Amino acid sequence: MTTTLTPVPAAAVTAEPVRARRRPLEPGLVVGGALIVLVVATALVSLVWTPYDPEFAVAADRLQPPSAEHWMGTDRYGRDVLSQIMAGAQITVLVGTIAVAIGLVLGAPLGILAGMRPQRLGAWIMGGSDVLMAFPGLLLAIVFGAVFGGGTVTAMIALGIGSAPAFARVARAGTMQVMSMDYVFAARAANRSGFAIAVRHVLPNIGGMLIVQCSVNVAIAVLAEAGLSFLGLGTMPPTPSWGRMLLDSQQFLASASYLAIFPGIAIAIAVLAFNLFGDGLRDRLDPKLRSR
Repeated sequence: MTTTLTPVPAAAVTAEPVRARRRPLEPGLVVGGALIVLVVATALVSLVWTPYDPEFAVAADRLQPPSAEHWMGTDRYGRDVLSQIMAGAQITVLVGTIAVAIGLVLGAPLGILAGMRPQRLGAWIMGGSDVLMAFPGLLLAIVFGAVFGGGTVTAMIALGIGSAPAFARVARAGTMQVMSMDYVFAARAANRSGFAIAVRHVLPNIGGMLIVQCSVNVAIAVLAEAGLSFLGLGTMPPTPSWGRMLLDSQQFLASASYLAIFPGIAIAIAVLAFNLFGDGLRDRLDPKLRSR
């Protein structure tokens, strides 16, 4: 006895749709993003509330260790350390954001121009960028502070100018890669202007690289601002600053080490947050890693 197999119509076969596999988020991106949210949220909360007035001194409460009343203790003037940490986050976020914005606005257009005009103009632009890069941002900020006087605005401008060469180099490298693509040759054949090519083709393709560079440079700016405040050339008192808190804690390292520990931890968290976020973002946006 033979068995006859009846063919099943093709329309009756329902194949399960194939879903694209999504890469999990990188641990650095998650941890860094969470720490950034913590720093920014602390700065925003301090705008409307702090446990105590961070600038109000109470002589009777000076140098009190951490307790239920003052969770991080008080400094030599009787000011609450936790309130100063929260208020100091404002300076950290402000300096990091403005300094990187200045560097991006100055450096990225020059890098794109150097990449699109790689002959004499590009050589001059990158030569000037290399000269400026020879001066570290912190050293440039110290010179600005000595000439124009210390302050938050001076630090932001100096650190922004100092970070511009890094953005220029990143933008130039990305632009040169984009300019070798076929769609750019097609745009040139269609008599598109250089500005149109830069806006339509170059910027969208190097945007990820610039975002990663922004994250890395925020960490550098945060650390540099803390160093300037420690040297007395950054944020001026009575405005709270993590770097100045470290400066004021030097003479009490043996008797009140918490004055240095808490602002030091705050600086470390902020720098680690932006570095981790930048590394995770770079791995996420890298097309070679994205295809794995």
